[in-house]
Amino acid sequence: MTVFLVIIVLALLAVTGWQISKIFQLSQRSDADTSQIANDKDNKSNGILMLAFVIFIYVITVYCFWEYGRFYLPEAASEHGGEYDTLMFISIGLIMFVQIITQGLLHYFAFKYKGKKTQKALFYADNDKLEFIWTIIPVITLAGLIIYGLFTWSDIMNINEEEDPMVIEIYAYQFDWRARYSGEDNTLGKANVRFIEGVNQLGVDESDSYGEDDKIVTELHLPVGKPVLFKFRSQDVLHSAYFPFFRAQMNVVPGMITQFGFTPTITTEEMRASEYMVDKVESVNDVRKERNEDLIAQGEPTLDSYEFDYFLLCNKICGQAHYNMQMKIIVESEEDFNAWLEEQPTFGSTIEDSNAPAETEEAPAEDGNETEEPQESEAVAVLDKE
Repeated sequence: MTVFLVIIVLALLAVTGWQISKIFQLSQRSDADTSQIANDKDNKSNGILMLAFVIFIYVITVYCFWEYGRFYLPEAASEHGGEYDTLMFISIGLIMFVQIITQGLLHYFAFKYKGKKTQKALFYADNDKLEFIWTIIPVITLAGLIIYGLFTWSDIMNINEEEDPMVIEIYAYQFDWRARYSGEDNTLGKANVRFIEGVNQLGVDESDSYGEDDKIVTELHLPVGKPVLFKFRSQDVLHSAYFPFFRAQMNVVPGMITQFGFTPTITTEEMRASEYMVDKVESVNDVRKERNEDLIAQGEPTLDSYEFDYFLLCNKICGQAHYNMQMKIIVESEEDFNAWLEEQPTFGSTIEDSNAPAETEEAPAEDGNETEEPQESEAVAVLDKE
């Protein structure tokens, strides 16, 4: 019924608007131009509007770069990140250059060559030279970008095995991540989702000796300056491992292993101390302080102070809790990393602990050697009987 009433109201509004337009036409002077064909005045107005619109485009573009440029990510925290950023800024620079010229000419010509009754348009069928110029220039530009991009992509994706990169598996599932370090042998044990059972949450093959020294953690630690080769697996659906500050991203596909490698160059502490991050943390905490005042007034829990950390995010919409699928990353010195990794239990020890039989209760003391504990137990028993 509500939908029907809404339709009736909209129909009545349409009829009302149509009637108002008819009244407006009837109220015009008898000598007014009511023709549907644009006259010189209309053309001049539209030409001025086109100029005003292109000026508006330029102003809003400059404003957006000035005001929102601070939302760019800071300096890349990986070795290949500089190449990635250079390619992106070259692309943006070319796009903005072409956009400014083409939009300016388009709107200026709309103003300069606006229609006039005394002016006849020139019939200009074609010009092979002009068509060649505006075809070959984009072709050369795009080819250059593509070739440069391919070389950059090749440098990023081709892992140099001679550098002996540390191998880490990133395991994705709805809605969290796990990391598996390859241990002292730097070789990951075989794994399959069919082996997932009990504490073996990643499906590591227990019969594979390479997997015994693997270490499974919920927080990713990386040594600065050390090449890392990531191998990605998914338990359920398509995910995307996104390392924004390291300029790295790779799809995590069920049923196959994908890989990506990079070398961290900036530790977490160094990034926290950077000018960009200090300003960002300060601005975020200022917003949280204002928000906390409202929360305190409403009697609700307040927000904690913000502190920067690297995070691994999922960049595919993988389900209801996709927005919160993240894992903390800590980049630290190699000494601190080795000390942390040494404290983590191996997969083999975890399996042994889970399979160990439960400890039996201690036998009661012999007569004549009774301790205080049995006497207390007997006292409790007497009270229960009473």
